[in-house]
This record gives sequence, structure tokens and C-alpha cells, in this order.
Amino acid sequence: MKEKVLIFDTTLRDGEQSPGASLNLQEKVEIARQLEKLNVDIIEAGFPASSPLQFEAVRQVGDESGKIVAGLCRAVEQDIKRAHEALQNARHPRLHTFISTSDIHIMGKFGHDRYGRTLEEKRDRIIRMAVDAVSYAGTLADDVEFSAEDAGRTDPVYLAEIIEAVIAAGASTVNIPDTTGYTWPSEFGKRIADLKQRVSNIDNAVISVHCHNDLGLAVANTLSSIENGARQAECSMNGIGERAGNASLEEIVMALKVRGDLHGFYTDIVTEEIYNTSRMVSSFTGLIIQPNKAIVGDNAFAHESGIHQDGMLKNRQTYEVMTPESVGVPQTTIVLGRHSGKHGLKARLNAIGHKVTGDELEKVYERFLSIADKKKEIYDDDLRVLMGDELNKPLEPLELDYLHINSGTASIPTAAVRIKAKGTTYEESSTGDGPVDACFRAIERALGIGSLLYSYSVRSTTAGRQALGEATVRLKDENRLYTGRGVSTDIIEASAKAYLQALSLRHQEEENDKNKTIDKGI
Repeated sequence: MKEKVLIFDTTLRDGEQSPGASLNLQEKVEIARQLEKLNVDIIEAGFPASSPLQFEAVRQVGDESGKIVAGLCRAVEQDIKRAHEALQNARHPRLHTFISTSDIHIMGKFGHDRYGRTLEEKRDRIIRMAVDAVSYAGTLADDVEFSAEDAGRTDPVYLAEIIEAVIAAGASTVNIPDTTGYTWPSEFGKRIADLKQRVSNIDNAVISVHCHNDLGLAVANTLSSIENGARQAECSMNGIGERAGNASLEEIVMALKVRGDLHGFYTDIVTEEIYNTSRMVSSFTGLIIQPNKAIVGDNAFAHESGIHQDGMLKNRQTYEVMTPESVGVPQTTIVLGRHSGKHGLKARLNAIGHKVTGDELEKVYERFLSIADKKKEIYDDDLRVLMGDELNKPLEPLELDYLHINSGTASIPTAAVRIKAKGTTYEESSTGDGPVDACFRAIERALGIGSLLYSYSVRSTTAGRQALGEATVRLKDENRLYTGRGVSTDIIEASAKAYLQALSLRHQEEENDKNKTIDKGI
């Protein structure tokens, strides 16, 4: 009989930790709804103790979702209590607590003498802290997961000791993260097999793995661990996450499905929802999917070589090991236009994973019509970008009220802007090396700020001369990144909107910055 592998999605927690990929509250809730349609088993909604926004996101996802919803917390009582508060109304709450276990982490993070003077003393203290954390979490929730951060570089004997201790204390899931993406697939698989042998009570808990992709081995390590006893895979959509990212959900799921002839494992993922989920995450985070990305990249089912095309025409299986339909890649697209009504728009948005009703539908429909007046046909990707732009607006945005550009081969590019903010109007003009540069300089002069531009990109969302342009601007202020996105059929206007959105987010964070400096772990 086949055994189920639980899919623990951490897009909303570790995935959001990708530099410049922060999600607002509404975007998190939208993605969580789509993850339910995808049918993941566990949704890690965030790190409640790290900020009020994270707390509220975990609370809202927990209140609404019928899935297991996890809140991450350090092995600290105040963190665990905060996670419990966020999930107290959730139908299926999970408290996910973690602590470092490798010697490198222990000596680096717990170097102070209060944790012990020698490595052995510090190791003993870490075990006590882990057991205390799990025991306390167990008084608040029936479902407790423990993670041994940097388990990939932890001494195997010590790792087995701490895992046995936390299971005895009540952990129902034990997570073995390859936090730095350091291990080799055969090595990581052996680490899981060793735990199965060394830990006497291992059958009382589900073994989970959380692999990072620093060496490009996250999916391989995850699959190797499954072959050796892991039954929960922690992963993210499109593989986003800290540094080089996490194991990619879609790659793990489709590898298990396509190569079912090699093993006895399955997942409950509705694979036909993979594409919609992938595109939603990409649109909301602003992290563009590379064309050659497995499963969900634009080229994943594209064939250019004459030999490949000839083989495909004769038999699709010659060059495709799965069908586009199996992961939800559309073969036909419903096209909307200026004559489309609200019901048609709402139905199409629902089909691609966006739930809109009432006033929100009215606002989206207004935006839809303004775009439809500028381009003849509106495609699914246009709608995804439109929704991402609509949901990503700051609470107190700087709004572009007017933009005029003068540019040509025989003239100096000049831009004039008028910006509205809290009832105040700012106007200014400037020249630049090009129309976008002139526009950005005019905005900076109007608001009296220096340049914070870190990166800038623009792309077409669909093919054709009337395609929507999506501009992405990242600003860097000290060690913080702020990402703004703008959408328009005019890329200069899109660029200005993106710059103002990033500035709005920066201003909003400065005004309401209650975030604590906190180790976000695993």
C-alpha cells in the first residue's frame, strides 16, 4: 500500500522571507485560500511574535482556514504564548517551536556563559530549553511540532538525543531542517535513516524535513529523506524563501506523482491548481518565475527544436513526462474585454484563484475597465497582475495624480509629476538620462528625498503591442528593502506608480515600525 506524504507549505512564512518579497495582510489571506484549493495539509501562516502584521496574518488565516495552520515560535515562552494567541480560534492549530542544535549555531547564538561555559554544558541547556518549550506548547495545543535548526550540520548522536527528548515531552512532529542547504542527498537520507534507528520513540512522531536550496539540492534532499522515513515535506510555492530558497512544492509533488513507479508514496495535492497557485504567488511577491523553471516556468511545456516538435506532433509522450493539464497550465484562455460584465470578471477571477465580492469587486472592476479601454483583450496574466497591484496598495499611499513626459532623440528627457498624499499636493519637474530616470528624479524632488533606488525592472505580462507593462522597483534604506509594483499599458506610468508604492511602504513602515529584531529560524 502507498503511504501519504504530508505537504507542509511555508510560502507565507519562509517564502515571504525572500528579500523584497513581503506580503501584506490581504495578499496572505488570498494565498492561503488558494493553498486550500491546492489542498496542502499544513499552512505555516507566519511568525506571530515577530510583528503585529505577522500576528494578524496568522490569526486571520487560522480563523478562516479548515486546514492545519501553524505559527512559528522560538523555544521561548513568550513566543509560544503569542503564537497560541494568534491561533486560539483556529480549527486546527499547530504550534511550531524551534531551537538551534548544531555546534556552529550553539556557539554562535548561545555563546554567553548563561547558557553554559563548555559546549557540553550548552548542549545540555539546549535540550532543556527544547523540552520546556515543547512541554509548555503542549499545555496550549494538541498539535506541537519541534524543529532542530541546522540539523543538517548537527552531530548525529546529539540530534538523536534531542529528538528523543522532545518526542517524550509531547512533540507529535519532529522537523529535521537542512537550514543551510549544505547536505548531499545520500547524506541527508542517511541522517533520517539513522534517526529511525537511534531514537527509541520515533514511531510516536511524524518525521518532517525542511530543506534549503543553497547548493540546488533542496528537492533532491527532500525526496531522499522521504525514501528513508520522512513523511512530511516542508516546502514553498516556486521554491521561494531565504537566500536561494526552499524545496519547491510543485517539484516535490510532481516528482512523486510522475515517478510513482519507483516508490510507494503519494500526496493529496490537487495538481491542477499548481499553475494558478504559482502565478498568484509570483504576482503578489513580485518574484518573477524563471522561464526554464521546472513544472511552472513559461518554457516547461514549450518545444522549439524541430526534432522535438516533430516528436510532439506524433506523440506527446516523446518529450513530455507529464501533461500541461495535469498541473493546470491553460491550453485555452478566456479573453475578457471592455464589454465584459462584473459577473464574467468575477467568474474568471474565481477560476484563477481570486475571491472577490462586494466593494472589492467594484474597485477591481473599475480598474479592469480602465485597462480594457486601453487594450483590446484582457488575459489571465493581466488579471493576476491587476489583482497583485490592487492588493499591494499601502494603507496611506502616495498617489500619482499627473505625469507628463517629454522625450526624443533630439531633446533632453523631461518629466513633470503631481503627487497627492493625505490631502497635500506635491509638484515638480526634472530632467534625466531617459524618461524613466527623469520621472524618478521628479518624484524625488517633489518629495524632497534622495535616491533610494536599489533595482528596477519592467516586463510585459502578455504578448502583443497592447500588453500590460508591470514595473517593479526596489528601494534600499539602510538594511531594509521595499518593493513597489505598478501596472499600466504605459511603462513610464507603471514605473512611476511602482516607485511611489515602494516609497509609500517605506513611509508606512517608518510610521508604524513596531517590528522586533528576531531570529526567523530554520
